[in-house]
Amino acid sequence: MNFQTAIRSGFQNYANFKGRASRAEYWWWALFTVILSVLLSSIDESFGNLGSLVTLLPSIAVAIRRMHDVDRAGWFMLVPIYNLVLGLRRGDAGENRFGPPPPPRSN
Repeated sequence: MNFQTAIRSGFQNYANFKGRASRAEYWWWALFTVILSVLLSSIDESFGNLGSLVTLLPSIAVAIRRMHDVDRAGWFMLVPIYNLVLGLRRGDAGENRFGPPPPPRSN
């Protein structure tokens, strides 16, 4: 998955808390939110706050789906250091209790 596909997927699945998200999708989305926040905050703090508000729900959704990819409940995204470890971990290769692995997307 590339940067644009991850952003598109994040907004298309903005309220989808079921299923799984790959490591690439999760980390490209995190990079996008940081870049967006920095760019908008450099224009005006209000724009930065608006950008953070717009990406809040999709960020929660992709984080929950990422926890699902490593066969953990979405609540694990609230555990400070452990969620980083899980975010870096390779997802389950086969189907787990949250469904099949995310399909590889090349575009």
